[in-house]
Amino acid sequence: MAFGFLSKVLGQGLEKLRTGLDRTREAFLGSLKSLLRGRTLDPQLMSELRQRLLLADLGVAATDKIMTDLEAARKAGRVASGDDVLEFLKAEMKTYWPVESRELTFAAQGPTVILVAGINGAGKTTSIAKLSWYLKNRNKTVMVAACDTFRAAAVDQLTIWAGRIGVDIVKHQMGSDPAAVAFDACHAAKARGMDVLIVDTAGRLHTQDNLMRELEKIRRVIGKSIPNAPHESLLVLDATIGQNAIRQAVEFKKAVDLTGIFLAKLDGTAKGGIVVAIRHQLGLPVKFIGIGEKPDDIAAFSPDDFVEALFTESPAAG
Repeated sequence: MAFGFLSKVLGQGLEKLRTGLDRTREAFLGSLKSLLRGRTLDPQLMSELRQRLLLADLGVAATDKIMTDLEAARKAGRVASGDDVLEFLKAEMKTYWPVESRELTFAAQGPTVILVAGINGAGKTTSIAKLSWYLKNRNKTVMVAACDTFRAAAVDQLTIWAGRIGVDIVKHQMGSDPAAVAFDACHAAKARGMDVLIVDTAGRLHTQDNLMRELEKIRRVIGKSIPNAPHESLLVLDATIGQNAIRQAVEFKKAVDLTGIFLAKLDGTAKGGIVVAIRHQLGLPVKFIGIGEKPDDIAAFSPDDFVEALFTESPAAG
């Protein structure tokens, strides 16, 4: 019997997310508590707080907004001491995401195509496996296309994951034309009546013009094979590299019509504040987060749940 992610959300989804954010929360919340406890909210404390927020990888834009809002609240008498600041931050951060759809866009007819990009080492293959599991447990039939033909390990890894999860895969030999794999996968997805086709692409940096051109070629082939495809273009970012992930995304946005972010390895970092920075600096929705190594260690991103998990300690923490 499949343990669908939906049942976990209903029962213990927030606890799972809280556990995944342990490192970030310990660094972020612990640091703020030690800084703020018992102090008057004066200019000196405001300056120190700003530095702590920047160190938590919230980014300059988000930090500046927080400090501006906090100063206004201080002058209005709504926040007077350091002890008041945590509740203020928790309430404020929940307002920093606009009302927008973080749901996947599905095609009205035929297979939905999700193009996945990212540099090598970001966790792209594992993220594709998680996304495949997530969709399969929502009663979607899923196929993956192994278009990263530049690395034998990429095709092998994706093949292993597809077998474990129980989804179809289309692949060619190493060194094959990635666009040809995408072409065959599109036609196979249509022929087999698949609900979703997830297309892997070669890990690339923005300086690798040939790979960026290859990515555009794959997009063109997909668009000619399936109307309005790809319906989603997700960029996998490694949360552990903090602000460097932002710089990667800025360059990818120039070359790819991105629709959202899959933030991987969030459980392995104390830099979870990058979620806030992504919203303010990129204007792209984080649609999914990876919070572990297993296929079911995936969560559809919810700002409210994220902030709750960030500020709520486990009972054992005291």
